[in-house]
Amino acid sequence: MPKEPGRKKVLKQAKGYFGRRKNVWTVAKNAVDKAMQYSYRDRRVKKRTFRALWITRINAGARLHGMTYSQFMGKLKANNIELNRKVLADLAMNSPVAFEAIVNKVK
Repeated sequence: MPKEPGRKKVLKQAKGYFGRRKNVWTVAKNAVDKAMQYSYRDRRVKKRTFRALWITRINAGARLHGMTYSQFMGKLKANNIELNRKVLADLAMNSPVAFEAIVNKVK
């Protein structure tokens, strides 16, 4: 069984919490444990959230040029254009001219 972190370490991690969560050992330990569970889980959830955001942006950009997201991604794969969703979303948002060039190339 892994060794528990010491009181000083846990109370230091609980710095900034509200009420007894910041200075009472048992309450702080529970709060810090829960926070660690959330941070572990949400490092993975963040990846999903960003992928969903990128897909939404690509879809919006593709629809301006008369294609759906799935049609656009299918044609990208067929034309062996290997740009990931992060890059495509950035182009769709910040440089529509470059995104339009990609759309015209796959059409």
